[in-house]
Amino acid sequence: MGAHGHQHGHDDGHGHSHGHGHHHHDHAQGSHGTAFAIAVVLNAGFVVAEAIASFFSGSTALLADAGHNLGDVLSLLLAWGASVLAARPASKGFTYGLKSSSILAALANVALLWVALGAVLIETLRRFWEPEAVNGWQMMIVAAIGIAINLASALLFARGRKSDLNLRAAFQHLMADAVVSASVVFAGLVIMLTGQNWIDPVASLIITIGLAWGSWNLLKDAIKMGLLAVPGHIDEGAVRAYLSGLPGVTLIHDLHIWPMSTTETAFTAHLVMPGGAPGDLFLREISGHLRARFNIHHATIQIELTETDCTLHPEHAH
Repeated sequence: MGAHGHQHGHDDGHGHSHGHGHHHHDHAQGSHGTAFAIAVVLNAGFVVAEAIASFFSGSTALLADAGHNLGDVLSLLLAWGASVLAARPASKGFTYGLKSSSILAALANVALLWVALGAVLIETLRRFWEPEAVNGWQMMIVAAIGIAINLASALLFARGRKSDLNLRAAFQHLMADAVVSASVVFAGLVIMLTGQNWIDPVASLIITIGLAWGSWNLLKDAIKMGLLAVPGHIDEGAVRAYLSGLPGVTLIHDLHIWPMSTTETAFTAHLVMPGGAPGDLFLREISGHLRARFNIHHATIQIELTETDCTLHPEHAH
């Protein structure tokens, strides 16, 4: 991460100092492109196999799991594509590059998942009125294979999850898939032991509702990011308190915190310091602290001598 500050004079005699802090990330496609490719191939192949198995076994629980896994494949593809786009350099038309493509990918993922869940829900409700025989043994075998595939796919992202939020999300999502497949195995076992076919649509309904609930939270987070809300892991009040406590700062205004992507956060603020700009070291220390404590990667700070220096002050002062 590098930070720099520069001062310049204006015709009105006021001085301004701007500091910029940037923290550069390694994008997933660089070191995890192979992991994405393997995970997509494994899960896509399993979706086809599981959909066919659900038809022959008569299990809507398998169909629900297949719909979810299809969403996973699309999610992995979108995340992979977004990471490639996010790595592209900035241009005159896109001065931040295409980092926000990851936010669009998150919205698209949820929309696609809900379409799949809607189709599964319709079939599940039909099964309640028109029950069919279910082969519990086939359910167990196919779902057990799903557990193995999801765990293997998750391991591909296990190492990178500690440093990359996107990889961590992929890891956690695949681990959750393994749990869903395990629930299908359990449902198949209960059907084999009891002969009660109604257990299958009940298991399917529980899985569908659970996935919809989880994706609803993801949808809300993606919409907030699209509206440039302060990321949930950052306390705006704590950031403001930190800046207010800096020596020489008498007022803060035009403070903004917003997501550049699903992994990077941008920040701007104007600090009124009547004593003048302290210099580059001061700006570097602020940028470093914002990164270390608040996980803010792109910080831009403007130092002003008086409250009326900036035309933005009357509109945005707090």
